[in-house]
Amino acid sequence: MNLKSFINKNSAFFVIFIDILIVGFSFSIFAWYKPATISYVLPTYIVPYIIFTLIWVTVSFIMGKYNLLSFKKAFHMHITLSIINFIIISIVTILLFALKLSAYSRLIVFGTSFLSYLIEIIAFKIIYSLLQKSNTNRKPIEQEEQIIAKPSSLNIITTQSKQIYSSTDVINESTRFQLITRESGKNVYNYFSEHVDVNDPNVSLISTTTPFNVENLSSGLRTIINLKRVNDMRYINKFFEAANKKLPDAGMFMGCVETSSQRYNRIAKKFPPFIRQLVIMLDFIFNRILPKLSSFKNLYFNVTSGVERTISKAEVLGRLVSCGFEIIEYTTINNLTYFVVMKTKEPEYNLAPSYGPLYKMPRIGKGGEIIYVYKFRTMHPFSEYLQDYVLKLNGFSAIGKPSDDFRLTKWGKFMRKYWLDEFPQLINVLKGEMKLVGIRPLSKRMFQEYPDDVKEMRMKHKPGCIPPYVSLLKQGVMASIEAERQYLLERNKNPLSTDIKYFKLAVFNIITNKIRSA
Repeated sequence: MNLKSFINKNSAFFVIFIDILIVGFSFSIFAWYKPATISYVLPTYIVPYIIFTLIWVTVSFIMGKYNLLSFKKAFHMHITLSIINFIIISIVTILLFALKLSAYSRLIVFGTSFLSYLIEIIAFKIIYSLLQKSNTNRKPIEQEEQIIAKPSSLNIITTQSKQIYSSTDVINESTRFQLITRESGKNVYNYFSEHVDVNDPNVSLISTTTPFNVENLSSGLRTIINLKRVNDMRYINKFFEAANKKLPDAGMFMGCVETSSQRYNRIAKKFPPFIRQLVIMLDFIFNRILPKLSSFKNLYFNVTSGVERTISKAEVLGRLVSCGFEIIEYTTINNLTYFVVMKTKEPEYNLAPSYGPLYKMPRIGKGGEIIYVYKFRTMHPFSEYLQDYVLKLNGFSAIGKPSDDFRLTKWGKFMRKYWLDEFPQLINVLKGEMKLVGIRPLSKRMFQEYPDDVKEMRMKHKPGCIPPYVSLLKQGVMASIEAERQYLLERNKNPLSTDIKYFKLAVFNIITNKIRSA
């Protein structure tokens, strides 16, 4: 194998190697510029230099800088380099001030970053052009070989330089088996086969991330199986909506996703313990938080095209339900979650999903009016669509909340434990929609669990931030209903004194830890 062929096949490792040399060269330039280089600078800076290089390579790796061929244009690569350099400088600046490392020269630290960035712009542009040229020269030969190798009974669709297969004719069992096992493994083929006849001509087998290829499928399908991960889709809901539109009622849709926990397990196996948490934290920020921030969203997707996005199990299942599917089953195979869902209704076409830390919950207010209660987010996005599913799966816990609720985030559990998620409800109090003490603001789903007499009394009162069950230490669905009945009966006789009494009891119970939120 010659050098050119080796570089083409191992381009990522080659680019990492070049990047490390660039950082080392930049550091050497500024270390040489300082006086007493050999006697002081090099011995003093060797450990910080290694840490700086690790941060540089880690951030670059997570942001996809080393996969140069993933950039559609050189301009996108330049944007990514600029963002990465800004993030690295921010991290280093925080470390310098947080750890009070005033002994280290700012000229060496920031000079190394800036010079490395300038050299990268030039070097990566050259490497990118060479790789693009080499890839273009090989492409016609590869395509010709692929076309010759495929059976004539398959329609071949090329998207993003990868082959996507759909069938309008009957495909023999061995062909479908080979396609799925080659792409995803034998266990995946067996899993799909448990739910449908994979070889049925009304079953469409695809491997794509774009809604266009779903919309372009033939009509009369009963099942769509997609082998591509949801993580690599730019428009996830549009893809699910396209699948919903193509399928009849009770039609099946199957696919896979790498959930956030599975992703972090994969990352943990790649990196040693001393850097593992840093990589996971940075990956969480870049591939989980940035796509959900309106100010960074467009830039993120222009650079990454949505590939390798981090998504939780609750979010992808919630998206499926919001797009008109009912969850039949999901399971883990080869560190991916494969799901089977059924079309039961039309998509909701939610154009304003709640992503941010503060969101509004539709709840029943006084007189049955729908109000939007403010709350700090404790669940993954689109979790509101999974309430019925979670209750059907696990029922209620002893305190009246959905049991084993995978929709909760780790920080959400902490916030609920100390009632921190409830504070934004004071906004509703100021707006006159709620009171400080009163009945719980219920969703339509939970409202149906209440008996008629309590429903009737509830309609005459505003909901409150502090519900009666906190004051009376009555948790659980039935106990909470009884607490509200007792509160409403008392309040009808003595409104002000009842609210004061319940407020004092609630504060005492919370402070003495006699009751918990979750």
